[in-house]
Formats: sequence, structure tokens, C-alpha cells
Amino acid sequence: MHSLKILALACAITAGAAAQAQEVVNLYSARHYATDEALYNNFTKATGIKINRVDSDDAGIVARLKAEGAASPADVVLMVDAARLYRGEKDNLFLPIRSAKLEEVIPANLRAQPEADGGITWFGLSTRARVIAYNKDKVKLEDVDSYEKLADPKNKGKICIRSGSHPYNLSLFGAVTEHIGEARAQQWLQGVKDNLARPPKGGDTDQIKAVAAGECDIAITNSYYFARLMRSSNPADVEVTNKVSVVFPNQSSWGTHLNIAGGAVAKYSKNKDNAVKFLEYLASPEAQTYFANGNNEWPAAKNVQTDNPALKAMTQDKPFKSETIPISAVGSNMPKVQQMLDRAGFQ
Repeated sequence: MHSLKILALACAITAGAAAQAQEVVNLYSARHYATDEALYNNFTKATGIKINRVDSDDAGIVARLKAEGAASPADVVLMVDAARLYRGEKDNLFLPIRSAKLEEVIPANLRAQPEADGGITWFGLSTRARVIAYNKDKVKLEDVDSYEKLADPKNKGKICIRSGSHPYNLSLFGAVTEHIGEARAQQWLQGVKDNLARPPKGGDTDQIKAVAAGECDIAITNSYYFARLMRSSNPADVEVTNKVSVVFPNQSSWGTHLNIAGGAVAKYSKNKDNAVKFLEYLASPEAQTYFANGNNEWPAAKNVQTDNPALKAMTQDKPFKSETIPISAVGSNMPKVQQMLDRAGFQ
């Protein structure tokens, strides 16, 4: 009996040690898509590394990382906006890393600018376009085929938009500022504000539905919101997309503004090697397909194709011209953009 107890105790100790030795990566994620579950499970199957996930939005993740400081268990951070990633970088929340795999497949304009030692703090992992939706019965395509035309007096009283201070709009405005300069961007923002059909409110889907309902004729939205409606099982959502068209702006100039969802290694990661492996996995062709399709986006990695019927329909199954400015520049323009919005009285 005594020997059995010793054997049981030894087994318990061995099991405990094995549990403690299991490789992990602790993930703070602002992505909440069902398809990502398969992605994470595949990573664990391939590597044996378990993923412990905490879900929040970008702002909640930033607040938690700041509150936890060096005691934070976070290894990887996934966020859904370039300006927020840039802000996290400047708040010193991320650890610069060197990864030949990531640097090879993620275009330079879709990642942070290198540190002095070559380390990079964050990488884009999927992209989405900031497009213009419009009532095809009331608005001519040539009147909305560039962001600049949103400020044209001919569009007065026609535009719906969510809050100008929402990160998706701040990123767009930051990109426009990078392209045309602060003085012209200030005039442009004032023109867009003067052309609003109603005060900013709601989210991007609300703006699309407002166009379909006749509350306004033009709206600004991320491409994946329109794709969601196209792929919805609700006939009313599909009917909205039958009434509304989308245009990818600035095809004859600098290209359509792209934003990203991206990832970084947390500054105080206790499992840095595993964290880098996870980010490299998310940039692999297989994972890029899951990652992008989970939110009706496009892969950030080079030479990866997806087969998303809504995105194909939106682009007529043709490539579109996207801007090539460093997306980090969008983040660096945030302070001046917010000041410009304040001057214009843009909510």
C-alpha cells in the first residue's frame, strides 16, 4: 500500500511538471471572429504551443498592458487599426523583433518603421480598404471616385459618416494628410464636414444602411462591412447592397487607403520565441487565408490569394490600386489630424 502511494505521488509530480513545461503563448486579441478558432487550433497542432487568449478591444488591451506593466503575462498583441498599433509602439508597449520570415513576406509599408538596431515592433497581417458607398440612382460614379471629391460643394448635404474621431476615420484622414499636406487637408476636412447630411453617428454598417434608406446618398465605410452585408443570410441585408454601390477611390492618383489588422510581441513577453513563432505562423499562406477571410479582408503577406466571393464582386475580380505610403505615417499624423478636426468642428 505504501509503495502504491509513493507511485501515485510520483505520477502526480510528473504530471504536474509536464503541465508546467507545456509551451504556451499568451494572446491579447481585439479580433473576435469564429474562423480564428481554427487558426489557433492549427497552430497548436503544428507546434504543440498552447494559446491562452484574452479578448478585448484595442483600447482595453492598451489600458490592460499599461496597468500590468512588467507583470503582464501577454506575449502577443493583435489589434485592428494602424493608428492604434502606432500608438502602442510609441507608448513602449511592444518589443522590437527581428524575423527574416516576417520581413520577407510582409511589405515594408505595412509594418512599423525599423528601430536603430533593425528591430520591428509590429506587422500588418490583413488589410481592408476605406471605400465610398453611394446611391447609384442618385449619385454619379465620377462625383465620388476620389476622397477629394467628398469635399466638393456638389455633394453638399449628401454624406453620412461615423465619428470623425473614430480610429478608422482618423487613419483615413491621416493618410489624406500625408498625401496632400496639412493645409489642404484642413480645407478638405472642412469641406467634408460642410457636406454632411446629418451629424456623425453609428458605425460603418449604419452609414451603408442610411444610404439604402435614403437618409443620405454617400457614405464612407471599411470594405469588410459591405462584404458582410453581401454575404449575410438576412435578405434585408442583401437588399441593402443591391441599392448601394461602392467605389475604390483614387484609382487614377495615389490609390485607395488601406488600413490593417496587425500583431506585435508584448514588451514584457515571457515566451518571446513562441510569440515570434505565432506571428510568423499568422503570416504563412494557410493562416493568411483564414485570418483574412475571417473578417472579409485581404492578406497582408505577398503573393497570397483568397477566394472570397463578396470581395471578388466588390472589385469585379480585378486588382485595385492601393496607396503605398508607410502605414506608420498614418499613425504619426494622428495628433495633427485631431487638432484639424477640432478646428473644423468635426465631431
